[in-house]
Amino acid sequence: MELGLYSFAENTPDALNGNALQSPAERLRDLLEEIELADQLGLDFYGLGEHHRPDYVASAPVTVLAAAAARTKSIRLSTAVTVLSSEDPIRVWQQFATVDLLSNGRAEIMAGRGSFIESFPLFGYALEDYDTLFEEKLEMLLKIREGGKVAWPGSANTKPIPGIEIFPKPVQTPLPVWIAVGGTPNSVARAAYYGLPLMLAIIGGQPRQFAPLVEFYRETATKVGRNPKDLPVGVSSHGFIAADSQDARDIAFPAHSEAMSRIGKERGWPPTTRAQFEAGATPQGAYFIGSPQEIIDKVLLQHEWFKHDRFGLQLSVGTLPHDKVMKAIELYGTVVKPAIDKALGTTFPSA
Repeated sequence: MELGLYSFAENTPDALNGNALQSPAERLRDLLEEIELADQLGLDFYGLGEHHRPDYVASAPVTVLAAAAARTKSIRLSTAVTVLSSEDPIRVWQQFATVDLLSNGRAEIMAGRGSFIESFPLFGYALEDYDTLFEEKLEMLLKIREGGKVAWPGSANTKPIPGIEIFPKPVQTPLPVWIAVGGTPNSVARAAYYGLPLMLAIIGGQPRQFAPLVEFYRETATKVGRNPKDLPVGVSSHGFIAADSQDARDIAFPAHSEAMSRIGKERGWPPTTRAQFEAGATPQGAYFIGSPQEIIDKVLLQHEWFKHDRFGLQLSVGTLPHDKVMKAIELYGTVVKPAIDKALGTTFPSA
C-alpha cells in the first residue's frame, strides 16, 4: 500500500499559538518544508487541494507542486483536487506535464468536482452545469492525454481542437489521472467507465458504509471490460498523529472544531462538538487521530473493508503549530509506514 499526505494549505488562526495568523508566504514556506520532510522519510505521495477562499493559500496548487518538485527526489506530487469543471483542460495538461518534467516523472492529476463552489462564479461558469462541465472536460483531458495531434470536436463547455499537438510532453506515458469522489455513485461509476484510479474521501460518518461503493466501482469496471486489479483505489481522511493518543486529540481538536464549524455554518450544519470529534477518532470512526499504533490499526482495519492500494492522511484540518505537524509527519513516516509496509507489502497497481 502507498501511504501519503494531503493538505488544503489552510491558513487560519492557530488556537494553540495565541490565535496567530501567518502570512500566506510564511504558510507556503512551512508547507514546502512539510512536503520536503515527507519525501525524506519515504512517504509515497503528497496531494495539495485547490481552493479559492481566504482560509486557504493554494488557489494555484500546481505552482506549489512545481516548487516542491525542485526540493524533493522521490515523492509523487498530486493535486487533491484539481477542480476540473472550472479549468481549461489544455492548461491543466500543460501545467502537469511541466511538473512531470521538473520532477522526473512524479506528477499526478487528481481531478474532481470540488467540495466548494467559489471557482464557478470566479471563472464565469454556471453552477447548474456542475456535472456536465466535469464530464465534458474530463473527456477532453483524456483525449489530450492520448498524445499526438489532438482532434477534439468541442462541446457545450469546451472549444474544438483542430488536430493540434500539445506541448510539452511529460516523462510518464500515460500521465496518471485519478478521479476523486466524495461518495456519489455516479462519480464512482464514471471513474470505472473511463478506467481511472479512484480516490475516495471519507471525512465523516461510518467509513465501513463506503465499502459497497468500492465494490460498485470494481463491479462496474468489470462490466465495461476492465480489470479491477489494474485500477488502484485510494482512501483519504482527516487525521493527526502524536506519540500519545490523548495528546493527539487535544492538539487536533481546537483547529479541527473551528474549521469544521466554520464550514458547517456556511452549509447549515451545527457546530462540531468534542463528543462528535471523539467519536470520529474511534476505530470505527472516520478520523485518523491518535498514536502511531492507533493509526496503524485503523489503516489495517479499513484495508480489510476496502482492499485499497493507497491511503492519504490530511494534515491538518485548520492551522496547527508547524513543529507539531512536522512531528506528526515524522511519526507517520518512521513508525506508521514501516508497520503498514510490513503488514501489507508495497505492491501497487499501475495507475
